[in-house]
This record gives sequence, C-alpha cells and structure tokens, in this order.
Amino acid sequence: MVLILRWFLLACALLLVATLYPGVQVTSYASALWAALVLGLLNTLVRPILVLLTLPITLVTLGLFLFVVNALMFWAAASMLDNFNVTGFGAALLGSILYTLMSLVIDAAMERLFGRRR
Repeated sequence: MVLILRWFLLACALLLVATLYPGVQVTSYASALWAALVLGLLNTLVRPILVLLTLPITLVTLGLFLFVVNALMFWAAASMLDNFNVTGFGAALLGSILYTLMSLVIDAAMERLFGRRR
C-alpha cells in the first residue's frame, strides 16, 4: 500500500515539475502516473548499469556526472511516452533535479508517517 501511495505522490510531483518549469510537459494525471512508473523502472533497472559504466568519469567529476545520468533517465522516460515531453537536455537536467528534490521530500514524509520499511 505504501508503494502505491508513493507512486501516486511521485506522479503529483511530476505534475508539479511540469507546472513549475515550462521545459517539461505532462498532459494529464494518467500520463504522470505512467511517466512516474517508467521513471521508476528506468531508475531501478538501467540507472545502476549506467552508474557502473560511467564510474571513472563520475570519480573524476567528484560525483557531478550523476546529474547527467539522472537527466538521461528523465529524458529517456520522456522519449518513451507520448504525453510526457522534455524540450531538451537542459530541460531534462533541471526537471530531473526538481523531481529528485520532490522525491526526497516525499520519501522523508513517508518515512516519518509510516516508519522505516522492512
């Protein structure tokens, strides 16, 4: 149940990103739900592989290259879905930063409300 609530809240966060930043467009709440699902799957399945492959450049840039990896995941999710659009890489970078910050707030609030998941 907590996972479904987190998914709904992340979809709301994606809609908020689209409202705050014009470089990210989401046409409806249903589109935001699909986009949040695809982002979650990409971050679970593809992102660890990219982080491992780009480890040398991540070490050289003192971890700043992870922003690029996050932006690529955001951009990839937008390219897979019709109703979720990102205007370019810069928009993907800023959108992914905003989405990550909102995700951190959601995770902190959920941990406070429901406690640590086991």
